[in-house]
Amino acid sequence: MLVVALSFWGCGQSTNNNTSAAGTTGHGGASASGSGGTTTVGGSAGAPANGGTSTAGSGGAAGAGGSKGTGGTLGTGGAAQGGSGAGGVAGQGTSSGGAAGGRGGASGTGGVATSTGGTGVAGGAGGTAAGGASGTGGRNPDGGPGDSAVDGSSTDGRGSGGASGAGGTTATGGNGGGGRTAGDGSTGNEGSFIPDPGWACGMADGIPPPTQGQLAFSITLQISATHDVGNTPYGHRRLLDVKGGTITGDKLKGSVVTGGLEYELTLSNGVMEFQGVNILKTSDNAQIYVRSCGVAPDGNTTPRVVPDFEAATSGSYAFLNTGKFVATRVLNATGGTGTLQLDVYDVSKVTVSDPRIQITKPSGVAKQPVDCNKTTGTKGSSVFTESVSLGSTISIANAKRGSRNIIPITGGTTTGKVAGAILNGGADYQLASGSTTTLDAWYTLAPSDGYFILVRNCGPMGALIPYFEASTDGPYNFLNTNAYLSSDPGGGAGGGVSITFYDRK
Repeated sequence: MLVVALSFWGCGQSTNNNTSAAGTTGHGGASASGSGGTTTVGGSAGAPANGGTSTAGSGGAAGAGGSKGTGGTLGTGGAAQGGSGAGGVAGQGTSSGGAAGGRGGASGTGGVATSTGGTGVAGGAGGTAAGGASGTGGRNPDGGPGDSAVDGSSTDGRGSGGASGAGGTTATGGNGGGGRTAGDGSTGNEGSFIPDPGWACGMADGIPPPTQGQLAFSITLQISATHDVGNTPYGHRRLLDVKGGTITGDKLKGSVVTGGLEYELTLSNGVMEFQGVNILKTSDNAQIYVRSCGVAPDGNTTPRVVPDFEAATSGSYAFLNTGKFVATRVLNATGGTGTLQLDVYDVSKVTVSDPRIQITKPSGVAKQPVDCNKTTGTKGSSVFTESVSLGSTISIANAKRGSRNIIPITGGTTTGKVAGAILNGGADYQLASGSTTTLDAWYTLAPSDGYFILVRNCGPMGALIPYFEASTDGPYNFLNTNAYLSSDPGGGAGGGVSITFYDRK
């Protein structure tokens, strides 16, 4: 029974009938609830859109500010209340008002306003800087402190003040962007990421800056399409299809097999989570399975990705099974196509150190699944049926967790409550270890009405249980309850397989 079923999945090409206790990790981890990352320094809420007015004069007598003189009513920052020497409005909110008004004090602090160096159109405060050198604060029309402010906001805060901008986050000032930066004025790229426990990527104690390690190799993924799944129970989801790629470097060279999947999730507080499943083919034809997990405190900070490699336990690439690696992730895509660059660093000698950027999921968000669904029950009524077409099996014998038989999914159709197509991409990443084989299929449904549904169907034969992820605003939201069971794969047309999903009783 087991041998026959596996041959259904692999078109009779499956090379191993051993089985495994459990699949590897799943679509993504779940987080404990939390408030969302906040900035360590900076990010105090901005004043209203018409900018803050300065307090009474501390600058030179009558200085450059004058009484309603040069500090006056430039821009929309509000009239200067410098009187004699207050320097006008320090950091006139939305125009160049601060440029002329905030120079009253000889030391440059004369132009400091209670508005924190001028606020932006949307009140985006960039931190509580001293208003910029020489009191010029508030030159930035979008808010944030002046040119040389101590802790200006970064791009996410819509302000250009500060050397690198660590402070405020969203355009409305205050917290927002979620675990954004350390308090040293950096963008957070050099600090250690402390991930939320629900998406720790195997480094719960902290993900160090990868560039402090040694570059091992680079993986360039070719992105052939980007699919916007929409708002799901876990956040806003996008899927990127991988159509090959290249691997370059001293320790690894080769290519990326077409059919990989890269997932992006943006949470309501700006935190981003990443996941990918790909097959690498080395220049000497060895196969390597890699599942990656990544995180970023916001969309303006370079993500860190922790790749989990499964290579043969003997031979030239066994070091991938035991090494400690972190990659930077840079997406260059226009119109949904382009490249995704992963520069993989050996961080075995890099320690987690300050500054530490805490990443926290927002409160009340459903957990992303990491492992296979282990819900039990009995089959009820049929929901929909898939007819899946398959490619040739890729085998990785004696890998880190066992032997992998990877059966690419190349397309197909669906009928029933979900009617449409199955996209070319993903695979059944079967894992055989001991006497158990775990099926672990990742792929995407494309119903005829334009939506996308992510599927992970996982478990041993006779106990396959799917996870679905669909837009909460669309007609397939009912699948997000994950109250379903799967049939075993049976014989299908053209050498493919047929699978039916059922309500769970």
